[in-house]
Amino acid sequence: MAPPTPRHDDGRWRAAGERMETLIDGIGASGAAARERAEDLVREMTDLYGAALERMTDLAMTAEPELAQAFADDELVASLLLVHGLHPHGVERRVADALAGVRPYLGSHGGDVCLLGVSDGVVRLQLLGSCKSCPSSSVTLELAVQAAVRAAAPDIESIEVVAAEPEPEPASATIPADSLMSRVRTVSAPARWIPVPQLAELAEGEVGGFLVADTPALACRVGGAVFAYRDRCPACAGSLAGAGLIGPVLRCGRCMAGFDVVHAGCGVGGDGHLQPIPVLERDGVLCLAVPASAEVV
Repeated sequence: MAPPTPRHDDGRWRAAGERMETLIDGIGASGAAARERAEDLVREMTDLYGAALERMTDLAMTAEPELAQAFADDELVASLLLVHGLHPHGVERRVADALAGVRPYLGSHGGDVCLLGVSDGVVRLQLLGSCKSCPSSSVTLELAVQAAVRAAAPDIESIEVVAAEPEPEPASATIPADSLMSRVRTVSAPARWIPVPQLAELAEGEVGGFLVADTPALACRVGGAVFAYRDRCPACAGSLAGAGLIGPVLRCGRCMAGFDVVHAGCGVGGDGHLQPIPVLERDGVLCLAVPASAEVV
């Protein structure tokens, strides 16, 4: 006897868009006229369902206003409401909620984020307190923030990240040229969030290796939280395979260099720093974020 079908088959609806594109492409192979008719049919169906969804939403929220938050919390319902311009929350509220969700991850890397405002489709953010001893930390934090914001507000045009005010330099210090050009930057290249359900199986103090989108990664669980890094020891340039944890400190099995996995992979005693990989829970599954242009160095 076949097992009962789950009530909420999220995987099926996530693939619905791809299936529709495949069907339209197949119709297009029969000629431009057939493709045009198919696209008209899809538009008509979308408009019809949009009108029905708008009426159902109005009726439901009039009867029970608290349903607005329930609709916003359900990813499938929220995505359909966004498509039809019916989401109960405005862009700024959605962005703020997304930042609240990613803030625990930022805190694990010694950082935070402030929403400066949303105007004309542009979200302006300021990253705060990123670990100064880990140059890759700020880039990693931006990656996590960008993905969270775009998932919650796909209708935005762009994201501007404004650097926090630098601490005053001594009079004799030379100001790096890069700092003069990084005051305001626009984030454009989205990250690829790769589900890695095996991360949830890591026991406290356990270290595991994973290959994520051709990127070797190492993950561990400390204090109930999962942390992930590129599988490369900055001290000996070798793999971290065989590394072990002593409290929050990860020791390379080759050179015994130590790194604080809870604080952005900072080296212990000048051993350099690990390259963090964002870890977030999406739809109940732990995922790792890999930039589309990521290179393992």
